Amino acid sequence: MEHQVLIRKATGELENFDPEKLSDSLRRAGADEASVAEITDEIESWLEDGVTTRKIYSRAHSLLSRHKKSASARYKVKQALMELGSSGYPFEHFVGELFKRQGYEVEVGQVLEGCSITHEMDVIATANGVQHLVECKHSQIQGKYVSIQTPLYVHSRVNDIVNKRRGEDAYRGLTFHGWVATNTRFSSDSMQYAAYYGLKLLGWDYPAGQGIKDLIEREKIFPITVLANLAVKHRDYLLENGVVTCTELRDRLDLLDVLEVPEKRRNALKRELEMLV
Repeated sequence: MEHQVLIRKATGELENFDPEKLSDSLRRAGADEASVAEITDEIESWLEDGVTTRKIYSRAHSLLSRHKKSASARYKVKQALMELGSSGYPFEHFVGELFKRQGYEVEVGQVLEGCSITHEMDVIATANGVQHLVECKHSQIQGKYVSIQTPLYVHSRVNDIVNKRRGEDAYRGLTFHGWVATNTRFSSDSMQYAAYYGLKLLGWDYPAGQGIKDLIEREKIFPITVLANLAVKHRDYLLENGVVTCTELRDRLDLLDVLEVPEKRRNALKRELEMLV
């Protein structure tokens, strides 16, 4: 019987390595079947018991970058979201852009009045008689889960805001939905609570087929942190000045002049952007 290699997840749990799961992730990134087969075989021959999923990801990304640069960037998206910084604002901005791409009018980082107190709301997205009130939870730690405490307090805050707005003419006729959005995952009790009370959740791969990774691919909206040719100091400057997505950078190439990006690197950046957006 063939030995099953046990790999260590970000949570510390061990599980059997599933080559098909790796192959699927490479296909979603845009790798062709020949590259998928070659990279999967290379990873399988390299594996040993106890290797972390992070190391597997890193090696697969390195191998993929040799085959196809645009696919390599797509494969890096999960890590790129974690690299958006510790302030949380770039992730809020990114979530807002996901809603914009779907036709919503979006406000980010607003203070709203409730019946009892005021509340800061990360993203407000409005269209077609519906308003979404979104709390964003960004993490730089792989394997972290949003615990039940977050849906509990978001639910109560949204209710306070909605009860106030339902009595005001400016919001008459609107239907409201509370959300929690994260670049990681949700605990099982968070999902259970949210389902019971109608709180919407958006995570890396939740809901199935409608998670952040799916929206990114569908809407072709990538964080600038996927760009291999963007220096860290330039990336940080752009994030601090509200340029979070590759689409925004493509539309603001004049910023490369401000940053004094060398011509060779600038041309490489432009090629990366053309492949992604």
